[in-house]
Amino acid sequence: MNAYRSHNCGQLTANDAGQAVRLSGWVHRVRDHGGVLFIDLRDHYGITQVIADSDSPAFGLLERLRAETVIRIDGKVKLRDASLINPKLPTGEIEVYATGAEVLGPADELPLPVFGDQDYPEETRLAYRFLDLRRESLHGNIMLRSRVIKWLRDAMWNAGFTEFQTPIITASSPEGARDFLVPSRLHPGKFYALPQAPQQFKQLIMVAGFDRYFQIAPCFRDEDPRADRSPTDFYQLDIEMSFVEQKDVFAAVQPVIQGLFEEFGGGRRVDADWPLIPYVESLRKYGTDKPDLRNPIEMVDVSDHFRGSGFGIFAKLLEQEGTEVRAIPAPGGGSRKFADRMNAFAQAQGLPGMGYIFWRKAEDGSTEAAGPVAKALGPEPTEAIRAALNLTEGDAVFFLGGKPSDFEAVAGRARTEIGRELGLIDENQFKFAWIVDFPMYEKTDDGRIDFSHNPFSMPQGGMEALNGDPLKVHAYQYDLACNGYELISGGIRNHTPEIMFKAFELAGYPAAEVEKRFGGMVKAFRYGAPPHGGCAAGIDRIVMLLADESNIREVIMFPMNQRAEDLMMGAPSEPTNEQLRDLRLRPLPKDA
Repeated sequence: MNAYRSHNCGQLTANDAGQAVRLSGWVHRVRDHGGVLFIDLRDHYGITQVIADSDSPAFGLLERLRAETVIRIDGKVKLRDASLINPKLPTGEIEVYATGAEVLGPADELPLPVFGDQDYPEETRLAYRFLDLRRESLHGNIMLRSRVIKWLRDAMWNAGFTEFQTPIITASSPEGARDFLVPSRLHPGKFYALPQAPQQFKQLIMVAGFDRYFQIAPCFRDEDPRADRSPTDFYQLDIEMSFVEQKDVFAAVQPVIQGLFEEFGGGRRVDADWPLIPYVESLRKYGTDKPDLRNPIEMVDVSDHFRGSGFGIFAKLLEQEGTEVRAIPAPGGGSRKFADRMNAFAQAQGLPGMGYIFWRKAEDGSTEAAGPVAKALGPEPTEAIRAALNLTEGDAVFFLGGKPSDFEAVAGRARTEIGRELGLIDENQFKFAWIVDFPMYEKTDDGRIDFSHNPFSMPQGGMEALNGDPLKVHAYQYDLACNGYELISGGIRNHTPEIMFKAFELAGYPAAEVEKRFGGMVKAFRYGAPPHGGCAAGIDRIVMLLADESNIREVIMFPMNQRAEDLMMGAPSEPTNEQLRDLRLRPLPKDA
């Protein structure tokens, strides 16, 4: 017999009754029933109930055990009485009568409970992550993550892709976030960078003549944390293909992602219709480039109904260039109480409120419009808005106005809040959409032209498009949205040196700077580069959706906290003087 176990704690069944066994694991819970001890013994595989009475040689040791002590049990498998069978456990038909026990790893008093999944301060959970990972829900999330990654890897191989690994230490690259820099000991004053993504390397793999690459790739970005984003590192399914157009990438990716969600979605419906929504249309209808299509609400431009109207706030606003009024329909939201709640929501977002109209039954039995906007607009424009939005008695509509770039994000959040409050969102499904035709460039706050997304994407229209207004250039850049999250980002690459130099020139990078930053890729493109494109899918975020979690740290084994600190390992830490001397570095004072 093995020194520690003959079976694991999720293995024994009624067929093992009468057998002598040895188990090892953690004391999950102890229940004392007046001289009879019931111990739930837990390991990675499950839980087995151990029983000991005063006649058991192990009784004296077992009654002194603390929770989470690691023990070895020798005993005999017994069938439970029919009334005591636990159908929720694979081992629920049996128990093990303890004939011997040994403490393998004593446990101090716990800083957080492992039994049960009660809420506990996140800082404590992260500082004692090794204990937190023993909890059932988190342990299950991490196992789900492993199964997802294995499934993805198998699916990619089966689809004809080949897995390659790219460097972890590389050169700095402007990809939209701050790099983590690594000082070089052998080259004082110079720094490597941890890769924000394998972007350049996967393109070079295509230039090198390989095809249909993938990698489960670690990526490093020094970013401000959010609930759905890690502040330091994350993993992505990285994909690149040669001799493809945008539609070819979509055709390769959809079966993989759709199959993954069907396999691990817990029975939730997976919509097979993935519409292509232009970026501008997505912002106009949903207020975001990652819309949740489970919510049926679509925003509508109703500016014409307010121009020169009696509602002076919007009428005056629309006299300014580039402004509009957008309506957010609220089917079923036709009450003043609901309107007040949504106004409170808007005020929490930093707005004075939202205009609204709601329709109710009048005393004479007809449908009447209510609210300050209806009163100021008058009956004809109000009725025109109702008809245009297909609203009726018991419904409402909310309004936001100004320059779309100033209010779109809040409008998108309001759309989500209205859909949630009114129960319009079907939580039992996954709905996907490709967001396409992203702008290649944007104007920064200081008036400069810069890349709006991936700088390596091919501009639609090639060189001819770049000779016009940069702000009107669209890129072959695309994202996959699912249930309000961005799951995939990608593009068809700019593989022609002349177009690449021009694209970077418009963003303020002279040719010499491009050669300096991307010399390897520019050089490669001069020796025959195939048209190529690809994408990357965020594994952490995918698992977060599949696990029905709202915080990405719930699906990462050892995450950082909100301040990018590892509370368990004590990172970041101060270097020793010897390390600084080796690297020829001297830190500035903290108040410098």
